[in-house]
Amino acid sequence: MLLENKIALVTGASSGIGRATAVLFAQQGAAVSLVGRDLAALEAVASEIETAGAQSLVAPAEVTSTDDCRRVVERTVAHFGGLDVLVNAAGIIGTGTLDSTSPEQWREMMAINVDAVFNLMQLALPHLEERSGNIVNVSSVTGVRAFPGVLAYCVSKAAADQLTRCAALELAPAGVRVNGVNPGVVETNLHRRGGMNQEAYMAFLEHSRTTHPLGRVGQPQEVAEAILFLSSSKAAWLTGLNLSIDGGRQLTCAR
Repeated sequence: MLLENKIALVTGASSGIGRATAVLFAQQGAAVSLVGRDLAALEAVASEIETAGAQSLVAPAEVTSTDDCRRVVERTVAHFGGLDVLVNAAGIIGTGTLDSTSPEQWREMMAINVDAVFNLMQLALPHLEERSGNIVNVSSVTGVRAFPGVLAYCVSKAAADQLTRCAALELAPAGVRVNGVNPGVVETNLHRRGGMNQEAYMAFLEHSRTTHPLGRVGQPQEVAEAILFLSSSKAAWLTGLNLSIDGGRQLTCAR
């Protein structure tokens, strides 16, 4: 098992890529701290993990709160005895152009997609250094390429990518690796929570078949597998990598 006897903290663990990652980590031997806002959903993930014979800790939190971030890191370390892997999978998306994005929308996007990642990395760092641990940040193809109508989201993900690279360079002497994944369109609740209704979302998924060279959108499990690899000893000589897992989307021109 790739993460046997490891301890992981996964944000956004109540749904989508975060949930798939938490469950896969548990299947691969890790004890997992489940961080998110939806307590009922976190408890459902914990039940699935524990049914499979693994350990988990339900740690509800608002990642935009530095106090909450500090509390979940401290709870994780106190409960399991340390920390080996931090996965920052919590994130939001919202539409808006340069002239239509409000200051409030901009700040919310940055708070969740960038500031929370920075805070959790900083708070987890002393514990990761003790165990030569690693960090994986979930970004997006929008961190690599520009897309119209999602300006704040694109900027936030580009910032997260640069945070990954800068931190990787700084933490390499301490033996702490920092990597990221940049998914294309993945079938989760992200876009619907960002304001897209079901009819529009289904049309968006159908259109996305034409914008991804492999002819389909991704599934959370596929991204989780990449996160697992980066978190494991199989990737022991990888740091500062932003791995595109997007069916070839970053290779295409805008359409």
